[in-house]
Amino acid sequence: MSPPTLDAIAGHLDAFLRIGEIPDYPNALNGVQVANRGPISRVAAAVDISRAVIHQAVEARANFLIVHHGIFWAGLQQIRGVFYERLKLLLDNDIALYSAHLPLDGHPTVGNNPLLALALGLEPLGGFAEFRGFMIGVQGKSDIPTVTLLQRAHSFAKQHGGDVRATPIDDGRVTRRWAICTGAGASAGTLAEAAAGGIDTLIVGEGPHWTAVDARESGLSIIYAGHYATETLGVRALAERIGEAFVLPWFFIDSPTGL
Repeated sequence: MSPPTLDAIAGHLDAFLRIGEIPDYPNALNGVQVANRGPISRVAAAVDISRAVIHQAVEARANFLIVHHGIFWAGLQQIRGVFYERLKLLLDNDIALYSAHLPLDGHPTVGNNPLLALALGLEPLGGFAEFRGFMIGVQGKSDIPTVTLLQRAHSFAKQHGGDVRATPIDDGRVTRRWAICTGAGASAGTLAEAAAGGIDTLIVGEGPHWTAVDARESGLSIIYAGHYATETLGVRALAERIGEAFVLPWFFIDSPTGL
């Protein structure tokens, strides 16, 4: 079997993730962000693009890198400094870069949100965190002491160099209705949606300080499980899928941010 081309893999991912259909922020620029010239021989995946991540891909001889937060996340910028160094590393080593943001967050099988729910022992029953008609997160029902859910989140985050914060949890409190929105999931929109939907426990990556104040006064518990940690699952699952579909070796580059 001949090694697959970038076009073959990108076409597969674009269709699988519905890149052309799902809305996102302009700087996400989902899909191929940087092309390469040769056939794909090894796949790497990471949450964020950085020089350290690219160097690890080079050392492992990977020439297809999947990330959740792509090279253009900071917006329009001059090709100099750190941005230049990242781009030069990719081009010099013929590494293609593919980014998948919201289409990956909410994907039903490889998405960050449904996979985090499963990792915490929760079963998704519906969507949550609506963005222009697309549900980014998931929600469901349970009968779990909230402190137990917090302990599960702590164990998960610890595996990825992170930590967990939470609004104060009363002894004996039980989570009946939960919702998950990974990454920067605590916002005015998700808190309002949680209140309207009867959610009592919201699990996110991170959020502004005021969300903890508002949540406490409205009876909502928020578990902040780490932006980085909560978004490691999707890219890993996506790399595994490509490895199986195209018979390619793959690996995950763990590069925690501390957030």
